[in-house]
Amino acid sequence: VQLQASGGGSVQAGGSLRLACVASGGTFSRFQVGWFRRAPGKEHEFVAGINRNSANTYYTDSAKGRFTISRDNAKKTVYLQMSSLIPEDTAVYSCAARDVILTRPISAEERDYNYRGQGTQVTVSS
Repeated sequence: VQLQASGGGSVQAGGSLRLACVASGGTFSRFQVGWFRRAPGKEHEFVAGINRNSANTYYTDSAKGRFTISRDNAKKTVYLQMSSLIPEDTAVYSCAARDVILTRPISAEERDYNYRGQGTQVTVSS
């Protein structure tokens, strides 16, 4: 399974970006997917996660109300719509996936995910 994140860029504070995580290989509809980010000098941080059928989502406090995670299983893609961006959102964003049963709670721990993709840089200027 390979994951490829895209959609990053440079925006001013208050702007929006939509990230996409495209999977190849595996049965995407079985994957729970999480978005993570790493800011300069900081630890890897969970941002948002979505379960296999989009029935459940989970956001870190800083993302609630500003970010929306969604997925299109037919396109093997998970999206992260980011709005009201602030400079503190500047980071490399990456996605991770794991093949779990539908009822497994969404994990915020990157070590729980089996597959990880390359990141995409998001830079928010003030």
